[in-house]
Parts: sequence; C-alpha cells; structure tokens
Amino acid sequence: MSGGKESFEPASLDPAAKAELDRAFEDLYRAHLRNVYSYAYYRIGNHHDAEDLTEQAFLQAYRHFDRARRESDGRSLRPWLIRIAHNLVSNYYRDRARRPQTSLDSADPIAARHGTEAIAAGREELRQVMENLEHLPDDRREALIMRFALGMDNREIARALGRTDGATKVLIHRAIKQLREEIGGEGDGDD
Repeated sequence: MSGGKESFEPASLDPAAKAELDRAFEDLYRAHLRNVYSYAYYRIGNHHDAEDLTEQAFLQAYRHFDRARRESDGRSLRPWLIRIAHNLVSNYYRDRARRPQTSLDSADPIAARHGTEAIAAGREELRQVMENLEHLPDDRREALIMRFALGMDNREIARALGRTDGATKVLIHRAIKQLREEIGGEGDGDD
C-alpha cells in the first residue's frame, strides 16, 4: 500500500476520476448505511456485530464500486449492497457455527420515540416477531427483513436474492403466511 493508495484501487484511475468515484461512493454510503446496518442487525440480532458487518460490507462494496456502477445500467445499487451484507451474514454464521450464540430474545429492539407503554408493548411485539422469524427458512426470513425492515420493493428483493420477480412475490406471500401462523394469527393452511 505504498504512495497512500489502497491496493484494491484500479491503477488506471486518474486523480479526478478517483475523486469523482469517491464522491459517488460517499453518496451511496450515506443513502444506504441505515439499510445495510438494519439488514445486518435483523439477521444477527447484535448491534456490535451488525456494525462490524456493515463496515465490512461497505469496504467490499468500495473495492468493487466502479464495476458495479458501470454494470448497474442506472438501477439502484441497494440490492447489490444487501447481497454483499447477505453473504457476510452467511459467513458470520458459518464461522460461528461451533461457538455458542446469544438468542435474539436478549436483543434490544431499535430505539424509537414513543411513550413508555408503547415502548413496552412494542418490545414485546418485536420480541415475539423476532422469535418467530427465527423459525422461518433463511430465504423467507431474509425476504421479510428486506421488505419490512428495509422497505425494499419486490424487484429489489428479487435482485438481492437472485430470483425472478414472480418467485419473490410468492416467497414473500408464503413467508408472511408462515409468520402469521407461527405467531398464532389467521392462517388458511393451504400452502
């Protein structure tokens, strides 16, 4: 890493192009930091590890940002970022498979501005949803996190998961139905 440049930077970039690329990446970072962190937090359930995974995701994204931007054809890069976070979360669980893990039951919900009663009720509801979310298959759990925690639309989720729009719509429908059944809501049982 001589000359103050990181080894992953394309050698062909002149200083003006590098400055423009860095400005564009800074905009991407500011626009999607919360989404990547939220995804990591909802998957991991631990603020510290979610912060670490978010940092790793953006470091990886920076390394490949120029190519991703060229290949995106003007589409949002949010699904690409979530895919990076998804892969890091998978690695996280694979690396920690032999170590004891803290249950999501002990995770604090993301703080919001509400009265004390609303916070207590919200925490209990979030605890119940998070507990039942853990019982869903990975693809269903991820699709729900992307849809409801990150506000991604079906097309973005499809891109992040590498599925068709139709398959993603069915996946989300089945995930919601299964989660309702897990929580004890109205399920029609014809899946």
